[in-house]
Amino acid sequence: MAKEVFNRHENKFLINHGTYHRFQEQLLYYMDMDEYNKTQEFYTICNIYYDTKDDYLIRNSLSKPNYKEKLRLRTYGVPKENDEIYLEIKKKVYGLVNKRRTKMKLKEAYNFAATGMKPEVKAYMNRQVMNELEYMFKIYNLEPKLYLAYDRKAFFSKTNKDLRITFDTNIRTRRYDLKLESGDYGEKLLEDNQWLMEVKAEKSIPVWLSKLLSENKIYKTSFSKYGVEYQKMLLRNQQRKGETKLCLNHYLIQPQFIPRYL
Repeated sequence: MAKEVFNRHENKFLINHGTYHRFQEQLLYYMDMDEYNKTQEFYTICNIYYDTKDDYLIRNSLSKPNYKEKLRLRTYGVPKENDEIYLEIKKKVYGLVNKRRTKMKLKEAYNFAATGMKPEVKAYMNRQVMNELEYMFKIYNLEPKLYLAYDRKAFFSKTNKDLRITFDTNIRTRRYDLKLESGDYGEKLLEDNQWLMEVKAEKSIPVWLSKLLSENKIYKTSFSKYGVEYQKMLLRNQQRKGETKLCLNHYLIQPQFIPRYL
């Protein structure tokens, strides 16, 4: 059974094409490629992000609170109506990322999100996560807001399976036609020469990895795919209105709401 609950620290790095090629070759001494990448160079992850009508979840996330959460529908490649997908909650509490997800049929997930009423729990579903999703839909009144996809290459440590490094490229988004089965297309989020690298570990990273990061002059950054897209959308909207300066303070929310199921 695929893992459905994750607790880990995630560090992000923006690197260029040359650094990506050099660094991923060095990783092969310490890490193995993901099973998906043994038959193809990249595999595609497609997501639909849900938010409130006034974009509360992403606005709250950009204000960098101690607690934040997102809800998304995720699939690997373009699905059909009866394919199994993941509906997942991603939370971050004082720097620790917690991801909880459950398998569902695509049409079941759409109906769950539209009505807020969970379907009859099937054998392939995680009952506890289903309850948490139902509660989140209830308190936030969520709706689909963003399609976001990217191509990924991933590595797992040969000695510690809790250590994972991913490289994402060709990140594309759209705020229309918000159906996963509609196809994998959208506007590019990053420049062609940019890659998003993530180091995911339950505990501290090993010395060899710290050394490789230092030798390659790779430095940690703060980056959210959904967050960057949202900020770009605000800037485009302001430019269309003839405004030249983006002030995010108007959009950020400071009060924090921590649901009881945490």
